Amino acid sequence: MKKRYKMDLNEKQNVILCRTTSFHAGSVTTKKLMEDSISFQKYWKRIPFFLRSRFKGASEICVIRINRNEYGKARRSIDCLETKVRRRLVLNVI
Repeated sequence: MKKRYKMDLNEKQNVILCRTTSFHAGSVTTKKLMEDSISFQKYWKRIPFFLRSRFKGASEICVIRINRNEYGKARRSIDCLETKVRRRLVLNVI
């Protein structure tokens, strides 16, 4: 008999904050979120070979997820980043 895994109660509350193909922009963003004490989840997603033209040849994309309740605080902290880094992020609007 297989055991069913239980999902976290807040799993449906997580939303995608931003995506980027730049390693530097992803690390600067996560560093700023940690300084502001915002919990997040960061993972790298592989891009299939035939879809890489959409992402200018990048093989992986960094996705940062946060809790829906902390969205406003996270957007304010991202607005404090340099414009060079902010241009590399694709922000989601809720």
